[in-house]
Amino acid sequence: MQLKSCCIYSTGVLCILLLIAGIAMVLTQVFQNLLNNRIKKEVVLENGTEAFSVWQNPPPPVYMQFYFFNLTNPTEVLDGDKPSVIQIGPYTYREYRPMEEVKFLENGTKVAAVNPKTYVFEPKMSCGSEDDIVRTTNIPAVTVMDRYKDNPIINRVISDLMKSMSIGVFGTFRVGDLLWGYEDPLLKALKPFVSDDHFGLFYKKNSTDGDEYVLFTGRQNYQDFARIDEWNGQSSLNWWSTDECNMINGTDGASFHPVITKAEKLYIFSSDLCRSLYALYESDVSVQGIPGFRFVPPSEVFANLTINPDNAGFCVPAGNCLGSGLLNVSACKEGAPIIMSSPHFYQADEKFVQDIFGMNPRKEEHETAIDINPLTGLVLQAAKRLQVNMYLQQIPAFSQTRNIRTLVYPVMYINESVVIDEESAKNLQAVVTMANVVINIPFIVIAVGILLGVAFIVLMCRQQVPESSAAERQPLLVS
Repeated sequence: MQLKSCCIYSTGVLCILLLIAGIAMVLTQVFQNLLNNRIKKEVVLENGTEAFSVWQNPPPPVYMQFYFFNLTNPTEVLDGDKPSVIQIGPYTYREYRPMEEVKFLENGTKVAAVNPKTYVFEPKMSCGSEDDIVRTTNIPAVTVMDRYKDNPIINRVISDLMKSMSIGVFGTFRVGDLLWGYEDPLLKALKPFVSDDHFGLFYKKNSTDGDEYVLFTGRQNYQDFARIDEWNGQSSLNWWSTDECNMINGTDGASFHPVITKAEKLYIFSSDLCRSLYALYESDVSVQGIPGFRFVPPSEVFANLTINPDNAGFCVPAGNCLGSGLLNVSACKEGAPIIMSSPHFYQADEKFVQDIFGMNPRKEEHETAIDINPLTGLVLQAAKRLQVNMYLQQIPAFSQTRNIRTLVYPVMYINESVVIDEESAKNLQAVVTMANVVINIPFIVIAVGILLGVAFIVLMCRQQVPESSAAERQPLLVS
């Protein structure tokens, strides 16, 4: 009897201890912290780690899709009408972007690498071939006119040359030429005055030497994982008018540090935009069953200085601001009057949308977004969407511009996208499952404590029921 009572009361004591321990572990997040510390130590750029392998040769396929805006009324535009464009695309390329010439620096706290990119055309994922013809603005001609518009002697010579060669503001071009380069007749004729007689939006960016990076490995601080220290030998930029705008912040967007919170600003340096930007948490997502956080650049990133005074440094020349949603990158594009924006002027001032017939901005199609697993920092899914525009205006010295209205004219936009591959998803799912088990250990302890508590109550109730006497156990009727 005493042994039975001892077991019952031991069950009750054990129940209380387990509940106290479980609740304490939940409040102190001891297992969450142990897991986070383990992840922070393992996600480092050094030989032998999974993080280094993924960074050096990313397994998920990256696709670059190009959409062009075909001009349907060039003559009317030169007479002052609004351009009417039709979007054609996508023209899809598989992008290969390994890290090469890897060298560890400063006792493994930094790593240097070259990031060449190769693009291979994917006909089955494209709407046509690279031989398709697009009518759009003649970027070399517009650039030359803009560069020499204030030089009366040279602009007269160039204007006469353009007339003799029947070159104007608009022209027709092969898709492949517009992207990867062609010998431009005007630049060839002006070869003594220009650095190259070839032009292409991605000229010399396919299968050539890529950008050079020096990155932090994350060994000293997990939040420095893959953060850029130098880009092409520079620790800061020199295109913008303030030190803040010239800062190189964050990663290249392909990798992020582990243990990400919803309150963070994720900084990214984009060489296409020639600047750094940041993204904020928007929502929880699930990609192939793996939980993630979606981060997107807020509209304030590209807002004009009246909304975001920090953007004053991006107005070039100083004080020359175009409006929200636009970025003048001519300073880093050899003087070409190129304006960057989101596709279809998404989140830009409504004026730029209304200036062009054919613009239909939509959040789901034209927003840049990155889905990240918060525990590991791995990118589950991403879409970087940028539009290349030309600044067009009437230049009195060039009759080719006639009566054209001042425009930010859309040439094309890109959608650079990636989705985690099946094998990587399985490996990450195993990590997430293990993490969930570890994190839920305190709740398992609490559940066991509750079960023991129920058992204790049942046993106590049964103990309170008095045992029957021998007489009470006798049958009522005896045959």
